[in-house]
Amino acid sequence: MMSTKHSAVWGSSSLAIAIFALSSSPILTRITEHDMGPYGTIFNRFWIASLALGLGKVVKLLWDKQSGRLSTTDNKAYTVQDFFSLFLVASLDSICLVTWAWSLTKTSVANSNLLHNTTPIFAAVGGWLLLSQSFNRRFLIGMILALGGTFLIGFNDFHIDRDTLIGDSVALLSALFYAATLLVTEHLRVKFDTSTILLWLYTLGGLLLLPLTLLFEDRLFPASFSSWSAVIGLGLCGSIIGLGALFYSLKQFSSSFVSLILLLEPMIAAVLAWLIFAEKLSWLNGLTFIIVLSGIYLAKSDGELDNIGSTEAT
Repeated sequence: MMSTKHSAVWGSSSLAIAIFALSSSPILTRITEHDMGPYGTIFNRFWIASLALGLGKVVKLLWDKQSGRLSTTDNKAYTVQDFFSLFLVASLDSICLVTWAWSLTKTSVANSNLLHNTTPIFAAVGGWLLLSQSFNRRFLIGMILALGGTFLIGFNDFHIDRDTLIGDSVALLSALFYAATLLVTEHLRVKFDTSTILLWLYTLGGLLLLPLTLLFEDRLFPASFSSWSAVIGLGLCGSIIGLGALFYSLKQFSSSFVSLILLLEPMIAAVLAWLIFAEKLSWLNGLTFIIVLSGIYLAKSDGELDNIGSTEAT
């Protein structure tokens, strides 16, 4: 019983850390647009995260060797299906982040982040079709309520013209790939730990994006201090801390519930924009915060969700 409660606390804490870390990503991505396009931004984000994770793995290996502890976490035999799943999750996450970064050049941060976080729709459908997950009426009502609240966030500045419509559509497409990434990761978490999945993801993703960056971008690396700071922040805070904590939480919660909690991200991003860029928050923003939180509480009160996707990595 204590072990279950302990796991629940760690899972909830990891999810909270993930939300705050990932909320900084759209702001940091917008900063890099002064020097690079979406391919360059995500490529630099990936290689920085991959380098940091690789160094961490080496340090841990040396520490375990000196301490006389032999770690068996990374000694599991890889199957052809494992390699396929790792390549798939790297491809899906790369497409997700590139399309999201590209959408930020065509539409507002609010609209892009809002539509990018419609992931619960796709995650719930994917979980139902592929993983045989089931949801009762309370969860579905809570999800609809939370999604409705997030759409109200961008209601004031949701103007449709050609560029904005393209940007909004691409942001919505990124949500589809985000949901697919979570579903494949949930499957991988049964066998592999978070750091192993992330190292494969960022290494393979960086290799996939390198030729595209060389082909479509003017430069491979940032040209200014602000852009370097932003991509380092994306690599360390967004990719390692944010996604690492997010993937860890998938041991305790289902991908559908995790993606639902991520609806808090647009609200936190709006608050950060208010603090950093002095963007105004209206009474409508406050109302939508209450609506989204109510929807999340309603869905979380369904106890069955705590057991979905709670398979421990062995």
